[in-house]
Amino acid sequence: MEGDGAAAAHRRLRRFNTRDTYPDQQLDNDLSQAVAARGTTLYLRGQVGQDLETSASVAVGDPAAQAEQAMANVAQLLREAGSDLGHVCKIVIYLTDPRYREPVYRVVGRWLRGVYPVSTGLVVQALARPEWLVEIDVTAVIPDGEDSETAAP
Repeated sequence: MEGDGAAAAHRRLRRFNTRDTYPDQQLDNDLSQAVAARGTTLYLRGQVGQDLETSASVAVGDPAAQAEQAMANVAQLLREAGSDLGHVCKIVIYLTDPRYREPVYRVVGRWLRGVYPVSTGLVVQALARPEWLVEIDVTAVIPDGEDSETAAP
């Protein structure tokens, strides 16, 4: 699930871990204050607890499991575009309840271990469907010199 060495292709400035920034919360996310990226930018649609193949909502009522599905979707979409989690530069996490922050961020932190993207978190009144509790928006950049032309259509 972790990002790979591709994370080193971008300059990630002022790296930190949320366990130091938020010692009162049980988080362990590798983040940066800024990312300088060069290459082909990929903008993913916000991912939720929805199966990409069937569009069925999964894990209704469970924000951590919805985040797990959303991150699995992100990884799959990046692969299909000729990219991987190591190319992630920015994530935006939308939650419908602030109490979901720790369980959701723990899931995202596991998927993005060692990547150090920039991150923004928002609490919103609702998402597009009432059963969705979390939405994860990702921007990735395939570094210059890496071939993205072989990606699946």
